[in-house]
Amino acid sequence: MTTDPLKPIAQRIRTLREIAGTPAPDLARALGVTPEEYAAYESGAADIPIGFLHRLAEHHRVDLTAILTGDDSHVRGFCITRRGTGPAVSRRQQYNYESLAAGFQHRRMEPFLVTVDPQPESGAPVQVHAHPGQELNYVLDGALWLIIGRHEVELHAGDSIYFDSGLPHAMRSLGGKPARFLALIL
Repeated sequence: MTTDPLKPIAQRIRTLREIAGTPAPDLARALGVTPEEYAAYESGAADIPIGFLHRLAEHHRVDLTAILTGDDSHVRGFCITRRGTGPAVSRRQQYNYESLAAGFQHRRMEPFLVTVDPQPESGAPVQVHAHPGQELNYVLDGALWLIIGRHEVELHAGDSIYFDSGLPHAMRSLGGKPARFLALIL
């Protein structure tokens, strides 16, 4: 039996709103999304962008870890995440996120190890996202094709890109192999 990874996150989003006593349309406006988008996030019916989750965590003054995993971070001085032990953040079918600082309290950035699996159809459309802030992606393995705004770029192991994540962006692995990169979201 497989479970939908969005459902627990959606339930935590709803619980935070209910605890705060905020009507869903009011919270949607405060977070810069339409009431329909918010309702889809809260019900687990739509993919939940990391930028939205970050704004939601700031709005409710909770760590993003609490929303993503249901656990709370407690470490203030430093946090070690051993290889393969970071909480998986299942958000998008084509991207696999591993949180690299879930245990650190009051993070100023969100570091992730992201794996982009190859897609069977090279001509299939990519899902474009945008969120407030800035982002740094450093390619560790493989190759990525990115769209950022109206620009298309190709990155290989050792390449990095820093960009305004408010610009619509998406990526796809190249060469029929997974691509792994370090993503720092500010």
